[in-house]
Amino acid sequence: MTDFINLAIKYLPRLLVAAFQYTLPLTAISFFFGIIFAITTALIRVAKAPQNEWADAALKILKGVAATYVWFFRSTPMLVQLFIVFYGLPNAHIALFQSAWVSAITVFSLNTGAYASESIRAAISSVSEVQKQAAESLGMTTTQVYLYVVLPQAARISIPPLSNSLISLLKDTSLASVITIVEMFYLSQQIAATNYKVLSMYILVAMVYALFTSILSIGQHYLEKYTSRFAQ
Repeated sequence: MTDFINLAIKYLPRLLVAAFQYTLPLTAISFFFGIIFAITTALIRVAKAPQNEWADAALKILKGVAATYVWFFRSTPMLVQLFIVFYGLPNAHIALFQSAWVSAITVFSLNTGAYASESIRAAISSVSEVQKQAAESLGMTTTQVYLYVVLPQAARISIPPLSNSLISLLKDTSLASVITIVEMFYLSQQIAATNYKVLSMYILVAMVYALFTSILSIGQHYLEKYTSRFAQ
């Protein structure tokens, strides 16, 4: 136990630096873009067919693209997606994601967006048609109905699943170690390779992850409590 405490005192600061320098920014940026992908995808999938024939055809194509996107990223492991983007595409002379950071953010964002879009789609669908019709009867356009009636309620309903997605994303950033990003887990591997305290280092980095996820869980609890005041 004394050895573990000494090890923690020595290496914990380095792990925290890696967390604030790599893990947390990677999580925040990826989640931000993931939410954008999620909202866009969810709105496309719940959109109603317009009267215009060409617009209807375009919407069907968009719905097909959105459904395929969600299917692919929910059906394949994130680790495989990282390997495809960072190692596979450059090998096929497709130089879109040569940077490890860009590759990681791209995969994490798209993966998060695919899962979160289903949560947002379900939340949007849970808003009753009666409220939408009432808003339309007051003269609101479809855009205004979604902006002022549907999306605010869907946002409150989506808080628990989206918070879970954020927590999962924080833990999944450890996969960035396979594409050479020196986040917490990669750093713990490097340290373990030099001091041969493999189990102790992995337990220490697990404790750091647990600390951050616990903070997010507490934040989720208070956010849910705050937004529940607006529930009917």
